[in-house]
Amino acid sequence: MEFNVKHGTLETIKSGCLVVALSEARSLSGPAADLDKACGGQISAAIKHGDITGKPGQSLMLFGLPGITAQRVLLLGYGKEDELNDRGLRKLAKAVVAQLKDGGASDALLTLPALEIKDRDLYARTRLLVETISDALYQFDQFKSKKASAPKLKKCLLWSADKSDAATLKSAIEHGQAIGSGMALTKNLGNLPGNVCTPSYLAREAKALAKAHPELEIEVLDEKAMKALGMGSLLSVSAGSAEPAKLIRFSYNGGKAKGKPHVLVGKGITFDTGGINLKPGLNMDEMKYDMCGAATVFGVMKAVASLKLPINVVGLIAAAENMPSGTATKPGDIVTSMSGQTIEILNTDAEGRLVLCDALTYAERFKPASVVDIATLTGACIVALGSNVSGLMGNNDELIDQLLSAGKQADDRAWQLPLFEEYQEQLDSPFADMANIGGPKAGTITAGCFLSRFAKAYPWAHLDIAGTAWISGGKDKGATGRPVPMLVQYLLNQAG
Repeated sequence: MEFNVKHGTLETIKSGCLVVALSEARSLSGPAADLDKACGGQISAAIKHGDITGKPGQSLMLFGLPGITAQRVLLLGYGKEDELNDRGLRKLAKAVVAQLKDGGASDALLTLPALEIKDRDLYARTRLLVETISDALYQFDQFKSKKASAPKLKKCLLWSADKSDAATLKSAIEHGQAIGSGMALTKNLGNLPGNVCTPSYLAREAKALAKAHPELEIEVLDEKAMKALGMGSLLSVSAGSAEPAKLIRFSYNGGKAKGKPHVLVGKGITFDTGGINLKPGLNMDEMKYDMCGAATVFGVMKAVASLKLPINVVGLIAAAENMPSGTATKPGDIVTSMSGQTIEILNTDAEGRLVLCDALTYAERFKPASVVDIATLTGACIVALGSNVSGLMGNNDELIDQLLSAGKQADDRAWQLPLFEEYQEQLDSPFADMANIGGPKAGTITAGCFLSRFAKAYPWAHLDIAGTAWISGGKDKGATGRPVPMLVQYLLNQAG
């Protein structure tokens, strides 16, 4: 999709479709009022006859209106003027795609940036529009013998009455497209089946991304290199699989030469059977999404490189496949992590923390300004927070506040959970320094407690995206691309 900025008198601009939003107010205002005047009151006549009233979800397509150059005018209802929020704006953007994706117009002129949205300035609401439209046009048909037809809608022009808004609109489009492109990459990787998307495949895709973006440096550590580093915890997860584990490093150096990098660590379990603690068969196919933390790192690194942000960023991906076999790690086995701390593995299905802990120790060598790990870590997080917000924990209040703020700015929110010292006791083991699970209570928090033991050398936060990384079951099943928007916003804020 091509996005661009357009100024000028609405009724004189050539377009396949002119998109205008209507409120439930009895009197027309803004672009709707201007167009109604130009076409001799035909919009107000449609309202008077009950064809559209401005209620949320309503739409009406009008053709060949007199006095208006556009071939079509699409009217969209959005409800009460003072109640339009992020969710309502997203619904309008999705309605545009639903109406025009396979219609006759190849381009559309959108007046939606002119709408007043709660707590959203022109930049923020325009970027949200671009992200949402890009995401709504996403298709994954790589494995379909009959491919989906390409959308007929090719170009969206974003209209503003004031030419002085051009720079703001262009910035919003640039950022929105970079985030949308990063989300698409994250979704593509997440949606791939486990027999394709292996740790080795992720390593090849990382090299391909670095080739497409020379700003990115790439390094891949194999199992021999990880064993030499003492990553016994990570390697315990891949022990039962024929697929070798990989530790992938992206480096982006857009900031000062000696500036401390912000490090992102992604859990990359390309398929999770549970290991010896085998998962139930129902919905196990969705365990291909257990690498969505890694896929998020891919998406964020792509966006950062595309935007050429003046900041230093390192992306680490701990990739492994968790399988049961004669060589698989067993419940009760004790392994030694890269940090030297020993772990009694009471449940082989709590494997994400085992790959992440060694990656968190490895992150120390970069002397990071901050470290954020992203992981589809616990089903308990879905029980606690559902699928609307990600779980957030950490050891630094400033970093936590920055991520919460970025999530709110990006409409990709998180919710903080406590890491009180009392929860640490649930990880006590009589045989090792710690167990890898803390019992049935507060599973998301004890998982965070486990990771915190390997992240004491820097400001650290943990995002549990088990509920937000993909949509489960049904026709809409698929990766969501979250939390790419939040993390790109966080890095935008850090870059100033």
